[in-house]
Amino acid sequence: MSDFVINFHNASIAREDTVVLSDVNFNIGKGEFVYLIGHVGSGKSSLIKTMTGELPIFQGEVIINNFTMSQIKDRQIPDLRRTLGVVFQDFQLLTDRNVYENLSFVLKATGWKKKEDIDIRINDVLQDVGLHEKMLKMPQQLSGGEQQRVVIARAMLNNPPLVLADEPTGNLDPASSERIMQILTKLAQEGQTVLMATHNYNLLKKYPGRVLKCENGLVQEVLEETIELEM
Repeated sequence: MSDFVINFHNASIAREDTVVLSDVNFNIGKGEFVYLIGHVGSGKSSLIKTMTGELPIFQGEVIINNFTMSQIKDRQIPDLRRTLGVVFQDFQLLTDRNVYENLSFVLKATGWKKKEDIDIRINDVLQDVGLHEKMLKMPQQLSGGEQQRVVIARAMLNNPPLVLADEPTGNLDPASSERIMQILTKLAQEGQTVLMATHNYNLLKKYPGRVLKCENGLVQEVLEETIELEM
């Protein structure tokens, strides 16, 4: 069993036979909050997709929540994804269902049976993101920031040890971005690991964390002062 939630060792990541990132080496432990930065096309999303099993490992070793990604079988992918909370920039909520129904759909799909248990869990996560009163609203009745908070609530439903957030504040106004960051950093403080891809370097100054940078086909840990010089 690995001591790390995320472990990349001499890993290479390819898309359609083109290597996007090579010789990737980093570890992330329980309760860490880590930023993933880099220009558009630098490989941030590809790196995240290797962790969800959407993109295969080209070579090397990657272990996510004790799943060895180079050896994982198709039938194991759902088990892997139950240990992940994934937050995308484009929300991906079901537009024909209200907030409660969006969340209950996920719980039922992951094995929850009792309505009482489902109701309690949905109440809890919506309280955590400050949206309990919006439970019966349709996604299109919510602001962008509120929709993203629903997505985070959805990611929290099964208490995953790892949250992967791909540009979660990318389309949001500053106030909504602040709220999202407060929720994500609180998750890390409570013991969940958070890896967040972002191009908003201002967030790094206000909410410090480790920083990994994708650049020139490599992933390297960088210091905050180096990032400030580049802004």
